[in-house]
Amino acid sequence: MSHGSPKGPSKAPELVAALKGAGFDFFCGVPCSLLKGLVSLLDADKDAHYVSATREDSALGMAAGAFLGGKQPMVLMQNSGLGVSVNALASLHTMYELPALLLISWRGQGGNDAPEHILMGEIMLPILDLMHIPHRVLSGDEPMAQQVGWAREAMAATRKPVALIVPGGILE
Repeated sequence: MSHGSPKGPSKAPELVAALKGAGFDFFCGVPCSLLKGLVSLLDADKDAHYVSATREDSALGMAAGAFLGGKQPMVLMQNSGLGVSVNALASLHTMYELPALLLISWRGQGGNDAPEHILMGEIMLPILDLMHIPHRVLSGDEPMAQQVGWAREAMAATRKPVALIVPGGILE
């Protein structure tokens, strides 16, 4: 299955509208160049209250607190941050049923990236499968509201984290 980079303008504005429309109201994470369009929109949006974290597991801790405080959190990270986050996801979010939408950039996709991203690009989806985290690859061809809606429904059904994987070219 191919997940090639789409051509055209950034889908970040459509994604922000879809996230807010689906009730997401707490945004945090660690920036990545593949997410720069999204990060800049969230950072400029006073209603989004985007919180930049120094580590992905710290962002997950913030998201857990936000969920317990009645918010619907989204955590953005590079796929290398998924590696940093395995313990927080397994022993906090999954164990205590603290859902969060993980928006994960797919560095190293198809072996096309800097060398340090290649292995994580290959093993990210299997890691999500091993952790029983439902995931889909974000598509520039499908309405963002529909894709975010799937994630929101999966979070509600499982009470666990759910991931949308962001290939290059969609949110830049």
